[in-house]
Amino acid sequence: MGKELYDRSPKAKELFEKANQLLGFDITKIMFEGTEEELKQTKVTQPAVFLHSTILATVLGDEFKPDMVAGHSLGELSALVANGTLSFEDGLMLVYKRALAMQKACEAEPSTMAAILGLEDEVVEQICAAVDGIVVAANYNCPGQLVISGAIPAVEEACAKLTEAGAKRALILQVGGAFHSPLMEPAREELAAAIEATTFNIPSCP
Repeated sequence: MGKELYDRSPKAKELFEKANQLLGFDITKIMFEGTEEELKQTKVTQPAVFLHSTILATVLGDEFKPDMVAGHSLGELSALVANGTLSFEDGLMLVYKRALAMQKACEAEPSTMAAILGLEDEVVEQICAAVDGIVVAANYNCPGQLVISGAIPAVEEACAKLTEAGAKRALILQVGGAFHSPLMEPAREELAAAIEATTFNIPSCP
């Protein structure tokens, strides 16, 4: 991930090297040569995705002139760098603190997420509410596609019941944990403190 950018653009190489220094480890080596298990670690995945998107936007230069920006989950922080609300450095460190807090929460209880296709949101919500343990509707991606999140046994039980209810697919996702669920509450508290300590600038666009 990002190797072509690194090889072709001096500016990209400079930012990747700066990221290595800020993070205190060689994230570019993991991005370019890491195993699937290494890349799946939340503390690696999140800054890696952030770096790829923000560095690509920087390298595009004048070709990248958005009228507005938006992001989904982690992408919100990339968007805030793209419009100048956050500096590259502050954005990266906020992403890394977020990732470390979320990984800690993931390690506290085995958890996961699953994509549910072909059911009404209300049906998914009702079935999740009827399952023992923590499992909730987390990401409303589009009509007919919703991601659930929670403890592994509860997610597995919900997937089985959702399949019985007519879901076209109930796919366990290869993620580090139950993001966007109550299991992330400790991470939310840590992230809130990090946000309070971060400088936010006037954006160039909404």
